[in-house]
Amino acid sequence: MKPFQHVNASTTDEAASLLHKSRGKAKLIAGGTDLLGILTDDILPAYPRTLVNLKTIPGLDSIKEDSKGLRIGALAKLSDIAGHPVIKDRYPMIARAAGSVAMPQVRNMGTIGGNLCQDNRCWYYRYPNHLGGRLICLRKGGTICYTLTRDNRLDSIFGGPEGCFAVCPSDIATSLVAMGATVTTTRRAVALQDFFTPSPGTILDADEILTEIQVPRPREGSRSAYLKFRLRKSIDFAMVNVACVLTVEGGLCREASIVLGAVAPTPWRAKGAEDVLRGRLVDDAAAEEAGQIALANATPLTMNKYKVAIARVLVKRAILASA
Repeated sequence: MKPFQHVNASTTDEAASLLHKSRGKAKLIAGGTDLLGILTDDILPAYPRTLVNLKTIPGLDSIKEDSKGLRIGALAKLSDIAGHPVIKDRYPMIARAAGSVAMPQVRNMGTIGGNLCQDNRCWYYRYPNHLGGRLICLRKGGTICYTLTRDNRLDSIFGGPEGCFAVCPSDIATSLVAMGATVTTTRRAVALQDFFTPSPGTILDADEILTEIQVPRPREGSRSAYLKFRLRKSIDFAMVNVACVLTVEGGLCREASIVLGAVAPTPWRAKGAEDVLRGRLVDDAAAEEAGQIALANATPLTMNKYKVAIARVLVKRAILASA
């Protein structure tokens, strides 16, 4: 690594002020499971001069429930979320998603805020500088997304609205969006589904900090399921994941929320699949039809057509598991 200054922030206002004064030459660090790899591989054209430590800010790692629902501080560790008794009992899909991230060592360090805000995971974007020089892809100011002409097995099957075909890498985002979560930053509150941008990335300004995630209480009669497909279950990012929340009354589906992850630059809401389930008995035929509709508009690249088949099956299984 190159030398940098390390500053312990005592408040979010202080951390935001440090970011503002740095004029883009500072980065936030919490668990560090993403940032330290970026610094080690020197993938960014501009190396940060300062790291602003958020772990020294009290209260940002809280997990509590009130009358409106669940509130999770941005610095809450993924392992604490996965094992929290209230989350496991009343918000089990969030616990399962948090417990699916990487390996125990990463979950013991990584935070929910870091998982939501982690940088682009495309392997061209992340190509290490010491292996012949970093690749200046579209996300780094270049003119081309390398996935269009090279290996694109892990990339978007729903296009690249801004020319970049990398997918949103956050596992827990899929479950949170399906549950209608909102997030609070040092400047605003916004629905989590609007937090992500097609770049891919987030709406956060350079000196804006994510502070808390709010999840509404599940509806009476609702059940959920989270499924994740990856090759190495002990560490890999998802090739596809699916979160499903169904509200069933009198044997019929009244409300449905189905979100796919690792298939698009943002968490992908399968609205057509949701519509086909409402008012119906959730059986094998309904789940099969919903799976087909969820992927009807997929436009896979040359090497990732397999994702379409996997996603169809996961949507069907998640629906049946929720019902």
